[in-house]
Amino acid sequence: MADLKQLMDDEVLMAFASYATIVLTKMMFMSSATAFQRLTNKIFANPEDCAGFGKGENVKKFLRTDEKVERVRRAHLNDIENIVPFLGIGLLYSLSGPDLSTALMHFRIFVGARIYHTISYLTPLPQPNRALAFFAGYGVTLSMAYRLLKSRLYL
Repeated sequence: MADLKQLMDDEVLMAFASYATIVLTKMMFMSSATAFQRLTNKIFANPEDCAGFGKGENVKKFLRTDEKVERVRRAHLNDIENIVPFLGIGLLYSLSGPDLSTALMHFRIFVGARIYHTISYLTPLPQPNRALAFFAGYGVTLSMAYRLLKSRLYL
């Protein structure tokens, strides 16, 4: 069994850790961006969040949906739906001993696709920009899963 020092010396695993950190930080930024949009536009989802802005019936005007807030929130939800599978499959893929250049290609395309997806969602850029970014990232995760299943797992 590999000890921690051996794992830390594994270039593929360290590359995965680096790119995973980038997309997790981006995902954390999206929750902050949602909160910023809510506060800036004074638009909240829960009555208790409005306490500093009004009382009683006055609170209801702050409880509504807004396209800007919802757009950021949907981009964040899309990150969660795509980054979580990438983290699990990517970790297993990294531990399976793939070629460094192939692994780097997977990780870089995924991270680039997620960043571009966010830019195309928030700008918003016309379709098919967002769809292409989504499918590029999704395809990378599927590719890693396929390679992992094909080469290392016993079915």
